[in-house]
Amino acid sequence: MTPEITRLVEQMLEGETISLSRVISLIENDSSQVPEIMQFIAPHVGKAHCIGITGPPGVGKSTLVDKLTALMRKQSSKVGIIAVDPSSPFTGGAVLGDRIRMQQHYLDNGVFIRSMATRGSMGGLPQTAGSVIKLLDAAGKDVILVETVGVGQSEVDVMEKTDTVLVILCPESGDAIQTMKAGLFEIADIFVVNKADNPGADNFVRDIQAMLQLREPSWWNTPVVATEAVNDVGIEDLYRQIQLHYQALCKDGRLSQRRRLQRKQDFIGTLERKLTDKLLRLIEQDGQMNSYMEKVERGELDPYSAADEILKSVSILADWLRQ
Repeated sequence: MTPEITRLVEQMLEGETISLSRVISLIENDSSQVPEIMQFIAPHVGKAHCIGITGPPGVGKSTLVDKLTALMRKQSSKVGIIAVDPSSPFTGGAVLGDRIRMQQHYLDNGVFIRSMATRGSMGGLPQTAGSVIKLLDAAGKDVILVETVGVGQSEVDVMEKTDTVLVILCPESGDAIQTMKAGLFEIADIFVVNKADNPGADNFVRDIQAMLQLREPSWWNTPVVATEAVNDVGIEDLYRQIQLHYQALCKDGRLSQRRRLQRKQDFIGTLERKLTDKLLRLIEQDGQMNSYMEKVERGELDPYSAADEILKSVSILADWLRQ
């Protein structure tokens, strides 16, 4: 790293908010210094409890994050928040800016809020979210809350990045159990039925509990917590369940196993991105490979055959990998 970046990262490790923001920007912009930054902070990560908050749009995720943050701050925990928003089709930046819903924490030095755009990612989180979580951890945050963009049944990246996953639903979701049982339903460590003052909330809670009874027994019995976030109802009970889950994780090495899997997924994801970027550049620069692309575009060759032909070009790929 350059001396300037080294000093910036050192200031971040000392808890300086401006330095943390600048280092996050380097990560988001895919700076060439990212590998060295991540290597530098590696000894300082692994202490924070990372909590994922996911669910369909409009169920009150941001309000829940706001209320949980207030409760955690009463217990003197330092909180980092990653609020993921849809990307602007014009600038690529975050559209909604969920920080608007968390204005009471703006002047609190114990809370750091960062809005991030999905930037085309389909898993509910941007590709750089895992690295930003590590930065917040290294910067001394005790708890990191990761609020995904509103997601459907298959956007489950949050499970690969966090220790505890909250799936937020509300009675207005309709037949949510059927639509989510193959996705969000399977990643939840805690279910939260928000807007529990709405008609049908009690039946909705019972429906989820009945569905959970069909699961095979495991080390953790997934609770269902009813909340009214806007009225600050049920937040303490929810936080208690979050703490119980973390305590259960810490027993018998489960937290270590979960984080080993996270590191594996992070490695595979990073490798895939780098290989994809390099391969696309190679196809553009190499005449022979570019010819396959042109044949596919003209309809003279199907994509599968073209891909096979490129992968058979062992010598070209070997030279490329050595670059």
